[in-house]
Amino acid sequence: MIVCGIDEAGRGPLAGPVTAAAVVLPEVFPREILADSKTLPEKKREAAAEVIRRLARAWCAAEASVEEIDRLGILRASLLAMGRALEGLGLEPDLVLVDGNVRLECRFPCEALVRGDARVPEIMAASILAKTRRDGLMRDLARAHPGYGFAK
Repeated sequence: MIVCGIDEAGRGPLAGPVTAAAVVLPEVFPREILADSKTLPEKKREAAAEVIRRLARAWCAAEASVEEIDRLGILRASLLAMGRALEGLGLEPDLVLVDGNVRLECRFPCEALVRGDARVPEIMAASILAKTRRDGLMRDLARAHPGYGFAK
């Protein structure tokens, strides 16, 4: 069975895009490196992201822009980013597991799991990729607009 985990990063902050990732892990994967991205120190999170990108069966990260957030609201923009990540995956999962309490409307069977980022390896991996992608985008914004603390 092909299980895809999806999570997002950036729903709470006051600036920047919301980022989502979709991940399908192989059967053999060092699951001990996985955890909810919010609980991992930055160095461990970045190292885990490298392993995930290298070993995942498939992965994709995507965003919804600040303009889309303003137009749609943060929840709908988060779902838009998740849908983009799922569509960019490059394979068709048998089951999509989304972190949270809102199910993604998609063409695959999908379940929403509250605290899935602390329980399901595929969602943990997606959490890590979404967070590291957003952190990188915010560092880029910080360089372009110093003084606002975007890197933090």
